[in-house]
Amino acid sequence: MKRALSLVFLLALLAIAALAKETPFTLVWPSEQQPAIRFSFGKFVKLGSMASENSYAVDVTATNLWKKAIPDASFDAYFFSKDNVRVGTGLISLSNMGVGETVKFTMPFGVTGAQPVTLKIVAIQVPKELGPTVPARKIRTTVYSVPAGARLRVDGEEAGTTPKQVELAVGKHTLQFSLEGYHIGTFALEVGPDDVSGGTVSFELGALAHDTVELWDGTTLTGDVESMSATDVVVRVGGNLQSLDRNRVKRILLIQRESPTPQN
Repeated sequence: MKRALSLVFLLALLAIAALAKETPFTLVWPSEQQPAIRFSFGKFVKLGSMASENSYAVDVTATNLWKKAIPDASFDAYFFSKDNVRVGTGLISLSNMGVGETVKFTMPFGVTGAQPVTLKIVAIQVPKELGPTVPARKIRTTVYSVPAGARLRVDGEEAGTTPKQVELAVGKHTLQFSLEGYHIGTFALEVGPDDVSGGTVSFELGALAHDTVELWDGTTLTGDVESMSATDVVVRVGGNLQSLDRNRVKRILLIQRESPTPQN
């Protein structure tokens, strides 16, 4: 029994020693190819808990690798579980860091549920010269059209069919909607720096551009009705004339057309 207890005690000491020797991991922002700040993080230390909410702290060392002093910089720190699920968020704020200077501090952060095992950092505010290295902030927006099913182009690029969720950078954008039988519509949209994801845009397409012929078998033709008689209906679809038996036609929707300009 004494030998078993001694073995358990020895294993406990080894576990504590292993934790004490745990080396910090390092992240270089924005990248190893363009180093500006090197962050070193120590062990995540649990401070307390209430229900599923847990408070942690981690020792952080930041070194200015840039060619200039950094007056102000701030970063979000996102913490992830072993399943790569984001479980917590912290904030890193730096100020008045000289070239090559290193600062050390302890960052508190909250965690919900699973234990954090790793993290990544995302810039919030950095010097303007480092701005281009910050990934462009994107806002998720769901775009709808009335009727639905319109072909959507964002700034001239194909984006899919409405309703469609798109990611838009801060700035001005042009949305273009096209649906067979309707006039092409455009919508100017500006995304502000304080906008958040989850918004929606709804665009109602203009009046029908062509006549609509609905048949009894459920088929719908979109084109220009050229003539109608007691026996047939002639429709121009895609530049080609189609003659339909009058008894096949269930309903015809005619659009208003501009009168031709008289020739002098």
